[in-house]
Amino acid sequence: MMKTNKIWKWSCLILALALTPLLGQQKLAQTGLKFLSVTTDARASSMGEATATLSGTSAAMFFNPAGMARMDTRIEAALGQVQWIADIKYSYGSLALNLAEGRYGVLGLSFLSVDYGEVFGTIRADNDAGFLDTGTFSPTGLSVGLGYAKALSDKFSVGGNLRYVKQDLQSSIIGLNTDGTQMLTDNRVNVMAFDFGIIYRTGFKSLDFGMNVRNFSKEIKYQDESFELPLTFEIGLSMNAMDLLAAAETQHDFIVSVDAIHPRDYAEQMNIGAEYVFVNSFALRAGYAFPNDEQHFSAGAGFRKASNLALDYAYTPFGLFDPVHRFSIRIGL
Repeated sequence: MMKTNKIWKWSCLILALALTPLLGQQKLAQTGLKFLSVTTDARASSMGEATATLSGTSAAMFFNPAGMARMDTRIEAALGQVQWIADIKYSYGSLALNLAEGRYGVLGLSFLSVDYGEVFGTIRADNDAGFLDTGTFSPTGLSVGLGYAKALSDKFSVGGNLRYVKQDLQSSIIGLNTDGTQMLTDNRVNVMAFDFGIIYRTGFKSLDFGMNVRNFSKEIKYQDESFELPLTFEIGLSMNAMDLLAAAETQHDFIVSVDAIHPRDYAEQMNIGAEYVFVNSFALRAGYAFPNDEQHFSAGAGFRKASNLALDYAYTPFGLFDPVHRFSIRIGL
């Protein structure tokens, strides 16, 4: 117990040191590579992105890597796709291996790729239209990560990710030389990013507490102006509300999650999510985020067969844009 308490204190200290520049800011900062801010997992999204304590899956690497430590299969793979706004498509996957049934922790790999589709390029010109068409280009984004998590006791889990992040906006034409040839500039950046999280089982019923920091990295720049990744701090609680009943219903679970989010580039936000599960197989989910200009409400459903198979879907209205659809599948052995 003494050892666990020390680890808990050290973990909180590490989080505090990582968050010092974030919490000390007086103004909202500009960030880049915003594709890292999009929640990809269908279950997490349908619960209002209240993800601080979600655990038991390799997909936890995308929100709180400590949740991977509670995985109860020897190996698990997760795949999914997001139909984002403006025909942007996200594809992601994760693979986790329980080392010696968790005695040496859980090792994971993850990837996230973004296809922005075709974008039409132009440059200013002294003609009737005021521009020249330079053709199309196809921007992309990529994140590849190595994660590790371990349950240090029956209550306390810790985890982290090291990720290589890249965005490729390809070359752009910034003008024409006097001989009519094109002047090009390269728009590609890459950086290493770090995520860290903890999950603590309080011992009161099924109440869990979680914290994580995501997208911690150095500054990067395309040409002249520097910017940072969308650093985000999340803290939250979750509980199976059925535990509060005098006679617990074994066929029904009702998980409630509440998170507070402190991002670098916009105001603080509250995320609330709920999941009803019948006979540990069929799930209905809903969530709400506030304040949020576009994405308030979310909903979804899922099916799972023990720890071996899970299928999930999430639906999120997006203001003036078409709704966002997320699909995911998890397979465990």
